[in-house]
Amino acid sequence: MRSSSTTDVCIIVEGCYPYVAGGVSSWINWLVSGLPDLTFSVVAVLSSSQNGTPKYKLPPNVKHYQELALFDIHDPAPAPDYSSSSTQGISRELRAFLKNGSKARLYNLDRLVNSTKHPWSINQLTNSDLTWNVICQMYEEILPETSFHHFFWAWYTLFGGLFAILKAPMPQAKVYHTISTGYAGLFAARAALSTHAPAIITEHGIYTNERRIEILLADWIEDSINKGFSLDDPRLDLRDLWISAFEAFARCCYNSCSDITTLYKDNQLMQLSQGACQSKVQVIPNGINLNKFKAIQAGYNNHQPTVALIGRVVAIKDVKSFIHAVGLLRNELPDVTALILGPTDEEPTYFEECQKLTTQLNLEETITFTGPVNVAEYLPSIDLVALTSLSEAQPLVLLEAGAAGIPCVATDVGSCREVLEGRADDPHPLGSGGIITELVSPSATAQAMAKLLRDDELRQQYGAQLRQRIERDYNEQQALKSYRDLYERNFETQHPKAKRLLA
Repeated sequence: MRSSSTTDVCIIVEGCYPYVAGGVSSWINWLVSGLPDLTFSVVAVLSSSQNGTPKYKLPPNVKHYQELALFDIHDPAPAPDYSSSSTQGISRELRAFLKNGSKARLYNLDRLVNSTKHPWSINQLTNSDLTWNVICQMYEEILPETSFHHFFWAWYTLFGGLFAILKAPMPQAKVYHTISTGYAGLFAARAALSTHAPAIITEHGIYTNERRIEILLADWIEDSINKGFSLDDPRLDLRDLWISAFEAFARCCYNSCSDITTLYKDNQLMQLSQGACQSKVQVIPNGINLNKFKAIQAGYNNHQPTVALIGRVVAIKDVKSFIHAVGLLRNELPDVTALILGPTDEEPTYFEECQKLTTQLNLEETITFTGPVNVAEYLPSIDLVALTSLSEAQPLVLLEAGAAGIPCVATDVGSCREVLEGRADDPHPLGSGGIITELVSPSATAQAMAKLLRDDELRQQYGAQLRQRIERDYNEQQALKSYRDLYERNFETQHPKAKRLLA
């Protein structure tokens, strides 16, 4: 673990960097490496301690790194004496926090669990008579009609994670920068409240919305209350508890942050609906190194048409739809070649399923899984990039393909439409850079790919238009300058107490 007393910026990230490649992780590595004169600390919020090998080597300007495992609970130490007021106080503040996500309630919880009178350890907060009494009291007050067994484990996960955040060491920094709401957002909110330093957030996807979808689809959450078609039934079920908790985490984070940024405008609507203040929100698009792709010429003259899906082989990328689409495409273009460029070890079972599907469709000679590669080396031989993801924020793969002049076919998720077609309010539209399709539609993806592969002139036109948009709107230097300006503005507005603490 690298360590330093104070850094310029503390990055807080949940569930990815430095152990997961691509996406948010590569963005963090890009940001930190792109501002070498600033010092950074990194807090990696993980579900449990990691024994794997990091995918990224920390840049030299990362002076402090710590991991915060939310659910590594060991045998508890003996609990100190406590009165019934301790149970009532913690239970009261947790219920109030769950209801409104108030940063004042988070501050009260912080003081309760870190008080000098009752210096609770994380083990004592999650494995003691106090814990049991708080759980029982909250169960009776907010979800008495649900299964106590299921409520217990939901409470243990949601609030055990919250207590882990409250008990974690706090690195000293001038600014705290979280990359999501959720537990990382709670850590940033706590940092702002306890150190008086500013906190900011940059959301790629909207964490609360992603968790809501997962919770609504989860078959491991038991529905205990039949609300029928009633829209005003006040009773809470377990799904309501999970969703309410993540909404409270988001409101607390938004209210504690001085700046709320995201990669594209549509995300702001969801941020505002969940409590973000209009005066705090702004868009800072992703940026890429244009020089890296400037010399690349797309493979328009290839005798063998080549399409590629660039990304991790995981379910959220819906690689199976791409495989099915390639099968349909081959019926029209028998000599087509398809590449799947990206790591295959993150979801081994899903990768095996994709391999089996490739075999079942007799596509072994058409599709190649390359594993991790230097994508820039492959781009000159690629005619078209396809993205079939179920969820995205602002995919770097579209920006990189566009910078190389390669048109794209992508599902209508995240900012894909904005990248390929331009913003609706663009005063100087540049024309389309690809084709947008609906989700989980191999036939639509195949039709779009066939349209562009059959028409060299249209494909070149789309590639050139996308390249213009990327060069104009997604320049790495513009993006880095925006973050530097954001940090420096917050450095200047530090609370006097924070300046004294860092002096």
